[in-house]
Amino acid sequence: MTYVVYLFLVGLVVGMVVVASNPSPYFAALGLVVVAGLGCGILVGHGGSFLSLVLFLIYLGGMLVVFAYSAALAAEPFPEGLGSRPIALSVVFYLGGVGLASSLFLGGWYESSWQSVEEFGELLVSRGDIGGVALMYSFGGGMLLISAWVLLLTLFVVLELTRGLGRGALRAV
Repeated sequence: MTYVVYLFLVGLVVGMVVVASNPSPYFAALGLVVVAGLGCGILVGHGGSFLSLVLFLIYLGGMLVVFAYSAALAAEPFPEGLGSRPIALSVVFYLGGVGLASSLFLGGWYESSWQSVEEFGELLVSRGDIGGVALMYSFGGGMLLISAWVLLLTLFVVLELTRGLGRGALRAV
């Protein structure tokens, strides 16, 4: 399991480099979805399966809105991909910066942080992330409904903005 979490962490860093170095919003939105999925995989590896499911569903709703905005405001017929020379140079630059920073701060920080919640106790009655589910639904239920309503409203706003040449508000931009 440690190797899988390590693979998720490496993929998360590479995904963030792709998001940071890509000027095309199409590929940046795709990179954000990949980064969100890998981050939720890291949470699953540390014992937060329910939290990662909720975060991934929220991220998918948010990334849908981001992708719709990207598709509406970027009218590139041939977007620049990762294989082009300037973007490949920025990817190498960012990965070099990450490598330099990790070599500077490399120490013994990782020795005890790979254990999940369930590995700290011998006889656990419930999982580590289930205790927060009741609190989220009892105290956070109203905020969950407000967040769902805001995401739905934002989706309708994006669909209205991208409706067409004659009727969209920001098509002249």
